[in-house]
This record gives sequence, C-alpha cells and structure tokens, in this order.
Amino acid sequence: MNWNPGTFEIRELVPALDVPVFHPWFDLPYAHYWDMAGMTRDAVMTFYNTQQASAYEWAWVGTQQGRICFLLECYDPQHHDIARHYEAKPGDIGMHFFVAPATNAQRGYTLDVMRHVMHFLFHDVGARRVVVEPDIRNEKVRALNCKAGFDEVGPISLTTKQAMLSIATRPDFEATLLHSGKNTMSHYPVPAAPQHLRHLEPETWKHVNRHLVAKAIAEFSHEQILEPAPAVDSASTPVSSEGDRLQRYTLISDDGQTRYHFQATPMMLRHWHIVESSVTRMCEGQEREPDALSFIIDFKDTLAIPADKLPVYLDEISSTLYGAAYKRCHQSLSSRDLLKADYQQIEAAMTEGHPGFVANNGRIGFNVFDYESYTPETGSRFTLVWLAVHRKQAHFASLSTLEYGSFIERELGVQQAAAYREQLQEQGLDPADYLFMPTHPWQWFNRLSIAFAADIAQRNIVYLGIGEDTYQAQQSIRTYFNHSDHDKCYVKTSLSILNMGFMRGLSPYYMAGTPDINEWLKSLIDSDTFLRQNGFDILQEVASVGYTNRYYEAALKKDSPYKKMLSVLWRESPAAKVREGERLMTMASLLHRDREGTALLPLMIEQSGLTAEQWLCRYFDAFLVPVVHCFYAYELVFMPHGENLIMVMDEHNVPQRCIMKDIAEESAILDQNATIPEHIARLKVSVPEDYKILGIFIDIFDGVFRHMSDVLQSSGRCTEDTFWALAALSVKRYQQAHPELAEKFRRYDFYSDSFRHSCLNRLQLKNNLQMVDLSDTAGSLTMAQDLPNPMARFRTLSVDELESSSLIPQPEPA
Repeated sequence: MNWNPGTFEIRELVPALDVPVFHPWFDLPYAHYWDMAGMTRDAVMTFYNTQQASAYEWAWVGTQQGRICFLLECYDPQHHDIARHYEAKPGDIGMHFFVAPATNAQRGYTLDVMRHVMHFLFHDVGARRVVVEPDIRNEKVRALNCKAGFDEVGPISLTTKQAMLSIATRPDFEATLLHSGKNTMSHYPVPAAPQHLRHLEPETWKHVNRHLVAKAIAEFSHEQILEPAPAVDSASTPVSSEGDRLQRYTLISDDGQTRYHFQATPMMLRHWHIVESSVTRMCEGQEREPDALSFIIDFKDTLAIPADKLPVYLDEISSTLYGAAYKRCHQSLSSRDLLKADYQQIEAAMTEGHPGFVANNGRIGFNVFDYESYTPETGSRFTLVWLAVHRKQAHFASLSTLEYGSFIERELGVQQAAAYREQLQEQGLDPADYLFMPTHPWQWFNRLSIAFAADIAQRNIVYLGIGEDTYQAQQSIRTYFNHSDHDKCYVKTSLSILNMGFMRGLSPYYMAGTPDINEWLKSLIDSDTFLRQNGFDILQEVASVGYTNRYYEAALKKDSPYKKMLSVLWRESPAAKVREGERLMTMASLLHRDREGTALLPLMIEQSGLTAEQWLCRYFDAFLVPVVHCFYAYELVFMPHGENLIMVMDEHNVPQRCIMKDIAEESAILDQNATIPEHIARLKVSVPEDYKILGIFIDIFDGVFRHMSDVLQSSGRCTEDTFWALAALSVKRYQQAHPELAEKFRRYDFYSDSFRHSCLNRLQLKNNLQMVDLSDTAGSLTMAQDLPNPMARFRTLSVDELESSSLIPQPEPA
C-alpha cells in the first residue's frame, strides 16, 4: 500500500540496554492496561529475557533519532491461550505495543505508530493476519484498532482479562490507509522501497527464471516458432517421477553460441510437457542458470520481434518475472488449503494467468507500490475514486429493469449519493446535469487528472472523493469484487496499463450497448430448455457509464487507447446464484500449482470421492457441453478461458454448473442469418466458415484442455488419451440427444482431422501494443500449421462403442 511509514526504525529488543529506558513507563497512569505496574526492573528484565528466549514470542523497539518511542511484543497465537477462542492459522501474529510517554503533544502520533507497526508486521515479518486482544474496557485502544483495520470478532475470556478478540488482514489495514488519505498512489518515498523488493533475491529469481524459460520453450515450440531437436545422445527414454516417457532435446540460439538442453514429453495438440529441473543453458561451453531475458535475446531473430517492440517485450518479461517472484515468496495457501478456501482467496491465489501466454503479467505502468496495492495476487483491498461527469459528454445505459437514480444509490449508498449531490450544489452545479461513476485510483491520479485536465477545469468532470466500499482486483486486473457487500456488483473500469498486448481501456461506445447485449443474451439463454436444465448461466453487465473526451475525439479518427480512458461497467455478483452447500471457484484454478508444484485439480478429484473419470464427466457436462450447445444451436461464441468461467462446486468439490462472464466484449453471434435487434447489431460478427468453430478448438481445447490434460497425466490421475475420450463421449451423448442439429454437426465437424492454429504468442511478438485490430479480429489472427484434432480418432465411434472402449476405464464390479 502506497503509504509513507515515516521515519521510525525497528530493531530487536535488547533487554539489558532497553529495559532501563521503558521500565519507568509501566508505572504511569496511562499504562494501567499493560499489567506490569509495580514490577521491579529486575523482574521486567527477567520477563523480557525469558520472552526473547522463547521460540514463539518476540519483542522489538521502535526508535526515532536513536530514542526509543515504542515497545512491540509479538507471539504465535497457535502457542497461546488465545488459540482456544478462534481458529489460529499459520501466518497469524499476535501483537501488543506500548507507546512512550509524550514529550510534546502530537496529534495522531499513536495512530502513526500503529500504522508503522502494522506495516512492519505485514511487509517485514510476513504476517498474513495480525491478532490483538485488548482489555474489553480499553475503548481508546479498541477505537485505535478499528482505525487500523481490525475487525472485532467478539469478547473472549483469557486467564488475565476479559478481552475483545480482533483480527486484521493486510487488505483490511491497507484499505484504511487509502480511505484516510494516507495513500499517496505512485509517490511512495524511496527510503521505504527495499522492503517491497524482498522477493527479488537470488534463489527465488533462479526458480522463476527456470520456470519461465521452460514455459517459453514449451509455448514457442507449440506455436512452431522454435523447433527443438532430439539430442544426439537421446537414444534412451528415461521415465520421470511423474511416469512420463521423456526424451532429451536441444535448442541452439540464433548466434549459435548458446545451447539449451531439456527433457520433455511431446503430447497431443503439439503440447510440450517439459521437466523444469532438466533445463540447462550452455553458453560458450559454460553452464549458466536459465535466464528468461537472455532467452528472449538469444532467439530474438527467430521470434521476429520488431526492433521497436523488443524493449517493451523485455519489459513485459521482466514484469512477469517480478510477479512470479512475488507470488512465490508471498504464497500462503497451498493447493490443499485451497480445497476449503473461499472464492476470493482462490482468486488471489492464482499464479499463472493465461497459461498460453509467455509474457502474461506485463502491467506496464504500475510501479512496485501500485503492484502491492492493486494486483490480484496480493489480495489487497482498495477503494475507488468517484467522479461526477457531465451528461453532455457521458452516457448511462442499463438493463430495462434498472433506473439510474435507484441503481447508483444501491451501489454507492443513499447517504453517500446525497452527500455527493450536495457537494455539487455547493460548487454551484446542478446534480441533475451529472452522472456519478467510479474509476480506479491509479487511473485518476496517473492519467485522468492530467490527460483530462481541461474537462476538470471546465467542470465536465468533478472529483467527488473516495467511496466507502472496498474492492479486490480479479485476475483480469481491471475488474473488482466488492468486499464490503458481496451482493453488490463487480465494477470494471478503464485502466490504462499495458497488459498482454492491449492498453486496458473501455470504449464509451461499447459501453452504450453493453447492457442491451447482456439482456438479449440472457433472454436467449433463459429461454433455452437445455441450457436451463444444465444450469448454464451468465453474469449480466447490468449498467455502464461511458465518457467521451471531445479533444481526443476531434484529433483521432481511428480507434485509440486515448478514447477509452474513462468508462465503467457494473456486472452482477455471483453471490445470488449460489445455493446452500455450494461454493464458487475460478476455472483457472484447475490449472493451478502451488509453490511446491502440487496441482490443485488432482486434490479436488481426491476430495470429491469420485474417480477421475467420473469427475471429468461431471465437469465436461457442466462446462464443455453447454458451450458446444450455444455454438451449434445459435452460433453463439464466448471467450471461455479459465478466467472468464466461474465454476459452481458442491461441498465435495464436484462441478455442478458454470457461469460465464465478460459477455458484451467477448461474445458474438456468427450466424449471419440470425435476427438481432438493430441497436445491438455489433453482436453479429462475420468470420470465415472454418474460423467459426475455433471458439471451441482454440479457446477451449488449446487454451484450457491442453494444459488440463497435462496436469492430470503428470499427476498420474488420468492419461491424456482417457481425458480426450471422455470429452468426446460427453459431446457424442449431447449430439445423439439433439438430432435436430445434425446439419450443423456436419457443417462444423467436431471430429475433423485438424483445425486452424491461431497463435497468441505470435500475435503478441508481432505487436505487443495492440495484438488485434478490434474492428477485424479474424483478419488479425496469426496462424501456424494446423493442429491435429484429438477428437478425430473418435469420429466413427458410437456412444456405446466409446463407453466400452479401453480408453475409458470401466467401474469395478460391486
């Protein structure tokens, strides 16, 4: 969080040196609740010597200009009386602190000390939660705790007092900094920086570079940019600990001076399962650690990155490495922990992002402090900046069932909305002329307040302040989940950072039609008996505000990120769609591995009580088959990658149904004969016939299932042959039940021998500033040689033949 922690220094307590200084404090009237009044210096010395010798207790002192100004005691709650009163977890730190008597009155000094202590515990000690138990009568300290983000869990009885158990997470603490105005956005003082870079250390850096080099080899080879050659000495085929047949391969750099050796198993869809630990880099006869930046430079000619784009791509690789190092050092939840984690804990725990992209965590524009405040993997919570925008340059759109005033009061709060209207009136402005909208704090302080200075000066944009609700960034980085009220909408805003080939803006023109598109598609899906019976649903984007900057509109005739800097949409929360005993998970979690390399998916299958085959059948029926039906019944396609799907699971982690999100920007009707209302005509998209089914083949098969089958095979849960056979079986059962779509099944052959290979990395390497021309997405695609279709082998098999096939293990007889 971008807050200046002041000039305090914290060091370990040295009893012989420090006790003589603070011992007299304990007899002062304000020290009543410390419970050490009347103790002799020797007794206090013995107390802190004993504490320092303990493996579960620690003490520090805080100093300013060499003088002790506070005492800090910490303990492990798992080894404390408090553990009887709540579920203590690894990473919990219990805390007490005592501030020196004031020599001169300084308003807010104790709160500043508290904030410094909390910053130290979260960022230096590595606490996941801070636990305090003040005397229940100590209302001043309880009020101070609340200002620092503590939530009062409830009263508890300890051996020495009746206490108020209170807990704070780092996001809770950081939200108070932003709300209090202590957050300075991108202007964090340099002296505080080193503690934010602790994850950039040699061993972690080696690990994340090895991982990214292995991924780069796998994905660039998958897209046929690189062509690994079997090693000369690779006659043997050793078996890995994961059970795969491995072969050694070699890559030679463009200048011939560097060789990369690795062990891998080629899989279907030209996928490469590479053993990360086997990757070696030989440079001029010397073995060097794999280095992702050097790897890109070694193959820059083969990768064909334009000279003016290469520095930007290297920047994205650096940022991806930075993020990987942070995740590795700060990951607190193992894959097994995620089996019982809540929706947002899982969201923050994801590490890989889009699995096919090599540079998938660019976030160019964020500094290290923005990273900690606003990226999904930190789990940080923050509040949004609210603006009033003049209606002559802004447009509100919503579902037909919503009205602007009541909707904004629901999202903003009646009192806050009234306060903002009053604020406009105090400036001599008519609230009826304005729309209220939130924007990301980074966007306001780093882009809008300067790029839109004319609009602000002319009162077309009025800064209203910081909202009350706290939010958490989702994997898509510019969509935020409301933590203050889970029933309120997600918020998605323009965020002008470069990430994965695009400046992440939102078009005000697209915003105008977004709710109408959602309402039409929702009606289509709800009226479909098959989709309704299978529980398939979408999260509607229910309202939007788009603001048009007249200067950029006049200057720029073509599409530009400058035209997309100030828009917002509200997407309904999934909370209302969850029934008793169900939980939500991002589908990206099916590809997740923790820092030890343990995959989550096999653990989910283990916990379910089902065989891998049974679990996969449930999954394919919940996800694959409804998406296939949307295509064959309506030529309706989505962008069904892991981040865009929310899985509804039962209490045993068995898939129940799926919810699709990111609708208006990522959906299309490809049937040119479909009847679509004129005002949402952009939903109808014309693409070549052989491109239509790529929404399944590329987005699902190549983008999700290719990686998922690797996770299952490498864990020994399910072979890739069985995986694809089960996927085919689910679709064959569906097709058998829908003979009315036989002509569509024939025209768009699910079992074709091969399909066009649209390559994501080739697009990004060619132009990492804008991968795709959004006015001609099909024409922007870059293709490699067609991919062999893993479904082709099942074309002639009936459902019965496939069910009895040796590829699908038969259940054991009872």
